[in-house]
Amino acid sequence: MTAFRESLVRGDVAAVEALLATLDEPARRRLGDELVDHVRHQQVIWWRTPEATALAVAAVGTLSTATKVATLLGRRTVMLRNVDVDSVIAVARQRGVTWLADLGYRLAERLRRNEPWANWHFTAGMLMAEKAAPPTGDAFVVGWAYAMSWQPPHNRRQPPPPLVDRLRADPFLDALLPRLFEVDGVGTELPFDGDDTSVPRALATLAAEGRLDRAALLDGVVGRLLRGDRPAALRPFLALHDHLEPTPGEVAARVDAYLRLLADAPGPVAALAQRTLRDSDGGAELESLLDAAQVVLGRPEKALVRAQLSWLDRLAGQHPVHAGKIAEVLAVGAEHPAADLRDRATTLAQRHGHRPAAPVTVTVAGDELPPPVSPAPAPPPITEVDELVEEVAGLLGHLWPAQAVERVLDGLVRLTTTDRDRLAAALLPVLRRERVGASDRLWAVFNVPIQLHGVLLAAAAPAEAATRRAQWSEILNASSAWALRPFRNRPAANPPQQSALTLLYCARLAEIGQRLAGRQDPGLLAVPTSTTGAIDPTALYERLAALGDRPVWRWDLTQALLRLPAGVDGPLAARAAALGTPAGRELADWLRGDTLPTPVYRIITVDRRERRGSYDFGYDRLPVRRTIVASTPPDGVADPLGLLTVPAHRSGEVRSRWQHLWPALLPGHRGLAAAHLLPEIARAAQEDARGTATVLTTFAECTGDGGPALDLALAYGLGARHEVDRAAALDALLALAAAGDLDAPGIGGHLGALAADGQVTLSRVAVPLRDAVTAGAPLSVWRLLAAALPPLLTAPTPPRGTPDLLTLAAETAGATGVRIEVPGLADLVARGGASRLVTEARRLAAALAA
Repeated sequence: MTAFRESLVRGDVAAVEALLATLDEPARRRLGDELVDHVRHQQVIWWRTPEATALAVAAVGTLSTATKVATLLGRRTVMLRNVDVDSVIAVARQRGVTWLADLGYRLAERLRRNEPWANWHFTAGMLMAEKAAPPTGDAFVVGWAYAMSWQPPHNRRQPPPPLVDRLRADPFLDALLPRLFEVDGVGTELPFDGDDTSVPRALATLAAEGRLDRAALLDGVVGRLLRGDRPAALRPFLALHDHLEPTPGEVAARVDAYLRLLADAPGPVAALAQRTLRDSDGGAELESLLDAAQVVLGRPEKALVRAQLSWLDRLAGQHPVHAGKIAEVLAVGAEHPAADLRDRATTLAQRHGHRPAAPVTVTVAGDELPPPVSPAPAPPPITEVDELVEEVAGLLGHLWPAQAVERVLDGLVRLTTTDRDRLAAALLPVLRRERVGASDRLWAVFNVPIQLHGVLLAAAAPAEAATRRAQWSEILNASSAWALRPFRNRPAANPPQQSALTLLYCARLAEIGQRLAGRQDPGLLAVPTSTTGAIDPTALYERLAALGDRPVWRWDLTQALLRLPAGVDGPLAARAAALGTPAGRELADWLRGDTLPTPVYRIITVDRRERRGSYDFGYDRLPVRRTIVASTPPDGVADPLGLLTVPAHRSGEVRSRWQHLWPALLPGHRGLAAAHLLPEIARAAQEDARGTATVLTTFAECTGDGGPALDLALAYGLGARHEVDRAAALDALLALAAAGDLDAPGIGGHLGALAADGQVTLSRVAVPLRDAVTAGAPLSVWRLLAAALPPLLTAPTPPRGTPDLLTLAAETAGATGVRIEVPGLADLVARGGASRLVTEARRLAAALAA
């Protein structure tokens, strides 16, 4: 067995074959048992070529059934992608194996849907060797599609024949081709360009030869397009349809399907249906075609709508008896969001007899938004061990939302008091399974996730608390002078190197770790009462009153005070002072106005960081410039913790996975929290990051002056790369407008300046702003656009997307009746010309003049 194992590890297929040739059947089976045991316990993690070939030869040559071989070779660590299947078949023939086809079917069942090609060629080789029918499962079909363009190395000893020749001789073609049109996503594996590698071209050639049924191919394509799929998965089928070039008779036989595609399919598919129906010249009845055309004229794809208008214009000329009916359909296009298409539709409708309705007089109108909704109250505290363990298990491995952090920490403090043994028994297996803390760098003292891991482990295993107490003491000693009044103390001799968020959270976590000692503890003072992270002042007063004379944890109280809304509450301050405790006096001072001061903000533009060596691949993806908001404490105010100080870091210099905790840290000072988070939000627009601007919805629910940081954040959010971030910016804009807190000119001014400077992609902005108009905020959008347009119109080259904003500005100016001067508009109109930019500028000027 030693020599056999060495041959397997070396991937020496010849040595394995030679050894097997010397064994009788009982010896083979004994060796097979040893082989299974060896693979299960071997130290080598992955079996790859040629080791995998040697393993497959040994498995087929020693194991007694297809089930055993499939179980061994189907392991995740066995990579069969490049295995030389001919060697395996040769060993099977020499042994007299009769179950190769069964092995192929069992391996086919184990193919992974997301990467079936990993083992497909080996599986198919078993079936072809036995001339067995192929399985038709989704994974096998996807693997077959992939195999059309990729052959394993041992099959490429000579140049492969053209794809059409390989398909002509493929024994799987007739059985699997119908499934090619039924399996979702298979199109992404089909090459559809090039002469010798295009699957659509090859299938069309085989249909022309009579090798494939042309009608079945066309039905399959149309059926696939009707079912829909991802755009990339549909492209090969669109190409196949073009290569088949359906005749008018074939189109007429499928006219209902094409009409459905024209009205409901994605843009490229609808364009194909439109082109096919138009070129078939009479394949569809006029009534059915006009019904579909009404739907098309409301679609957002401008090229599709433009082509439909031209087609209807031609039909009106061909059928003068029905010109009036066609003109009514053309008039539907007069409601399209794109102004140029509206104008075209109106002109054509009037040409063919449609008379427009009398003009409507517009009066001054504002936004019509529902009243703002108050933030939801925070969920109740966790008081059951099972709920806490379930919450922790669902959060491990992810970025914890601030609300989840607070509930878990509060639950840990409460339950280590009341049910520590049961908590430890239930929580420790979850932490061990997820390897919590296994890779923590214990020297990284000021690190939020590491300290969070430490608190979890201390609650689950008391010995962990003993090992981390020195670290927690170090954190608390370093930050003890900043608690309660982090802006009142003298500046620190050595300013902290970490951000204020990191310092504050790590100090709180160190403090909580020291609290997990089994003493009676009612929970955290800083637990929010709102989902924004805010604490109701009365609730904090009641918590302090319930504590009585018991000592208060300093950082817990500091965070609780920072979560209070800004403002003065004299009566409650008097009640807090009457408690006669240091914590009561702190709350009283805060409620009398001795709260976190407003910093001094500066809007500055920074460059990207320096390149870090020759292999700094992320450098080129960083924006050349980024506009941010820096802040400093007001005169006479110290800021040792750094809460009021937002440094002017260059893009790419600083990035933290826990920046999303800022709003819950300062929910009553959203302008300051937005300044701290602004570089992360900007990444959504400048670095195509996903999800970094979703925090904007939380800012809308917070309180306090937003200032320039919130305006800039919304401008970046409207220009974000991903829809989820733009949707968050839209929701925040509407919520702020409904509450009367939206600075629309401020947002617009920043948006125009950013776009003119090339910092955001302006073409992304029109859709969320149009959605805001639809939602009931036309006046806010018009004020925003009136401030955004001047820097765009005066730029040397107005950015792409400027005409769309001019169109929307004309619509909102006309709908609201509010006249706002737009500098630079008159000069652009006076320039003359027929470009879309000048045309839309004239439209806005006319709306303002009216």
